[in-house]
Amino acid sequence: MPESEGTVLEQQEFIGREAVAAKRKQYFYPCTVHFYKNSPQLVRGSMQFVYDELGKEYTDFFAGVSVVACGHCNPAITSRTIAQLQQLQHTTTVYLTQPSVDLAERLAELLPGDLRRTFFVNSGSEANEGALLLARMHTGRKGFIALESGLHGRTNLTMSVTGLPMWRTDKYLDEDVAFIERAYQPGLTLEEAATQSLQSLERVLKEKGNTIAAMIVEPIQGNGGMIMPVSWYFREVKALLNQYGVLLIADEIQTGFGRTGVMFAMEHFDVVPDIISMAKALGNGVPVAAFATSDEIALSLNRPSASTFGGNPVSAATALAVLDYIRDEHLPERAAQLGDRLKAGLKSLQERYPVLIADVRGTGLMLGMELIGTGTSDAALLTDYVLEEMKDRGYLIGKNGINRNVLAFQPPLIITAADIDGMITVLNEVLLQASADVRK
Repeated sequence: MPESEGTVLEQQEFIGREAVAAKRKQYFYPCTVHFYKNSPQLVRGSMQFVYDELGKEYTDFFAGVSVVACGHCNPAITSRTIAQLQQLQHTTTVYLTQPSVDLAERLAELLPGDLRRTFFVNSGSEANEGALLLARMHTGRKGFIALESGLHGRTNLTMSVTGLPMWRTDKYLDEDVAFIERAYQPGLTLEEAATQSLQSLERVLKEKGNTIAAMIVEPIQGNGGMIMPVSWYFREVKALLNQYGVLLIADEIQTGFGRTGVMFAMEHFDVVPDIISMAKALGNGVPVAAFATSDEIALSLNRPSASTFGGNPVSAATALAVLDYIRDEHLPERAAQLGDRLKAGLKSLQERYPVLIADVRGTGLMLGMELIGTGTSDAALLTDYVLEEMKDRGYLIGKNGINRNVLAFQPPLIITAADIDGMITVLNEVLLQASADVRK
């Protein structure tokens, strides 16, 4: 490699975290926020690690909310991205190119059941928007059913089916959406909550089933607090929907491509949805997304359409490299094994600090730890304290949940057992200090 190429980072002058924060405040919309009081300026990434402008290393346990599943700047992937970038950077779908059709073929081999037709777009929001449109086109109906506390995007229609209040920004959302209770309620067992949710679904279907195009769900609610229903829940949901000709859309934006220990999280429930949406990990940081369905349903989206950037040669070549890496490195199996290790470590902390930790839940490398405070705001403040302290000690973790009091553990799937054990040790130190503060 020529010296000029290998020393770009070393020669670059970083303006520093304070200057970056000031420019964000001056030029970004005020809705753009970040987690930390003292946020580092991240300037470099390498597999499970990122580095700030001062050279400090952080082990990433959030992966850009499940995006860089194969690791930051993974050379097995970036080398193929660069090669395609230098050969043919962009065309639209009105021209014939090979990477996108190769990617569609590979996805057909991986998708569950008879899902084999793919429409490529740029983001998870756009993928869900397309899936909802497809459901309307196929059924000739307008309405939707969604779960409380779900998150499906920030376009108008995807925001309309989003059940988390903090993400429902638009005051003029589509009103043809019926929200039902999710299969998780404090004070109920998962079985009781699932039964209650199904009863709610049945009431909606009896009242307006002939006006409903589809029900959209996350197999595991990520931003809703890492909520995973009991194994039989979605089978019963699908059976009820089938009675009324209502389609099931699985939003696998966060859960897809091995994170939960299987390629797609719906496999945990032995259910094949009618439409599936995907994004995030598929591009490992390069924008690429899609929604897929069966031959029969795909026939309903037949008016001329295109996506300017969807499935362009660079994103498609990158996604093919991602799928190769997931296969060659057995990342779903790795996520299942290391997820068990991480969950056991988090459970041990729950036993040690019951005054601080209400629950540990999720599967694979998509886990959440719900924290307790004397009130809702106190729990959120405790969560922010843990995030800040862990960052200062070299670990980046996320947060989610209705009350923003759930620690989110979604590391790259190439994380190691040693990384997990080290993080648990440091998290124990932080919780020990927090526990001492609570006793005071």
